[in-house]
Amino acid sequence: MFKAVKVGGRGAAQVLVVGQFKGAKSAEGHAKDGAIGEVLSRTEATGDVGRIVEAFPAKGRGKSAGPSRIVVVGLGEKKSLNAETMRSVAAAVGRWIATTKDTKIDVDLAAACKAAGLDAQRAGCAFGEGLGLVAWTCDQFRGTASSKSTLTSLEVRSDSKPFAAGLERGVGLAESANIARTLSQTPPNIATTSYMASEAKKMARQVGLKCTVIQGSKLDDEGLVGIKTVGAASENKPCLVRLEYTPSARARSGKPVVLVGKTMTYDSGGLSLKVGGSMAGMKRDKDGGCAVFGAMHAIATVIKPNRKVVALLCIAENSVSDEAYRPDDVLTFRNGVTVEVTNTDAEGRLVMADALCWACEREDPACVIDVATLTGGVVVALGSTFAGMWCDDDKLRRKVEDASEVSGERVWRLPHHQEYRDMMKSPVADILNSNPNRKAHPIQGAAFLSYFVEEGVPWCHLDIAGVHATDKDSGPYIAGPTGWGTRLLAELLGGGA
Repeated sequence: MFKAVKVGGRGAAQVLVVGQFKGAKSAEGHAKDGAIGEVLSRTEATGDVGRIVEAFPAKGRGKSAGPSRIVVVGLGEKKSLNAETMRSVAAAVGRWIATTKDTKIDVDLAAACKAAGLDAQRAGCAFGEGLGLVAWTCDQFRGTASSKSTLTSLEVRSDSKPFAAGLERGVGLAESANIARTLSQTPPNIATTSYMASEAKKMARQVGLKCTVIQGSKLDDEGLVGIKTVGAASENKPCLVRLEYTPSARARSGKPVVLVGKTMTYDSGGLSLKVGGSMAGMKRDKDGGCAVFGAMHAIATVIKPNRKVVALLCIAENSVSDEAYRPDDVLTFRNGVTVEVTNTDAEGRLVMADALCWACEREDPACVIDVATLTGGVVVALGSTFAGMWCDDDKLRRKVEDASEVSGERVWRLPHHQEYRDMMKSPVADILNSNPNRKAHPIQGAAFLSYFVEEGVPWCHLDIAGVHATDKDSGPYIAGPTGWGTRLLAELLGGGA
């Protein structure tokens, strides 16, 4: 939609954006503006969220002294104005500006935020996120048979210092989420395992992270049997990527937060082959890792927390060949837990088991948060409204829920219980990778992973299978990947997790 969104810039804005509450006949902060008052007398000026009407002040026509166009955007009910509404408002403005081809806009919503009791900086951040998210486009895979739109860059500013500071933060967070979305959208013949590792190295160089890639015989040396076994059938070799953010020397003490991302570049189901068209779209089985990738970008460029953060991307392709692992195989993981394979399409939990073991044994973590498109069952349970969350540590859970509230990426707690862990017991090994009994299907995945987290380590598992992509244009998103989790994880670290 836009080539880029930037905050600030020189020169007069072509467009002034103001807000109208539902049913109001004036825009907040502009009650005496005749041009705005005239347009708000029209029946279409309802003030519903995202409803746009335009005014054209005579003083601005053809002159640099003022805007030539005033966009009045609906804010909905005054009592209901919140950050999530502000993201939708920003998206509506962004879509409108994309059609008018204006390149500089001035956003004057601080008075409306004050009237509604909404913190101006938080509102500005949400507006920046909405504008940045709706700007995303990924058309590099279109060829000569498609007509590409000519994209322009957009400069956005505000005279309110708190709102402008929020804009800066929000646009930065959206940029990081859009990096995750672009990785998700990249097809599997391009976004191979080595490509993902290469992109991690490149990003690390750009933003000052440390990047280590563990592959080949080093997987054996480290006992990373899940990643090696799942990726054995593919010519695209598996790896574990470790990214590290370290703050300034005076703030290096303390245990790190560890983020784990399931990064399956493609999932055919392996020998337990996906059927009935369910293989299409499996390029997005890497979206947990994409979210963690984007979060590390945001942590290094926007959040800059005063603590160490480590990300582990467990990268593999689940393919079919004579090297493929089989149902009935038994794997011994680095923490000594043995797993009987019953379904090779339950591969994500195997690669994540390696990363969770590594996190607990090698990183001495303050806490571990993993993100994965793990189960279809969570989609049945929660649809596309909430991600499933499993977290028994009260302190960590509250921090995740608080970050979710800020980012608008909703989570819903689902239970842990020993009975669910017992469901994963194997008659041959310690545990199964998938119980054929479909009861509590999304909880099975979390129960399996719990065997690879050391007792006493605060741990949160997020199953994003229902929220990592959308099939329709809605709010700040177009149909496709959402980058879900990037902003939540960034806010989690920004809140001092």
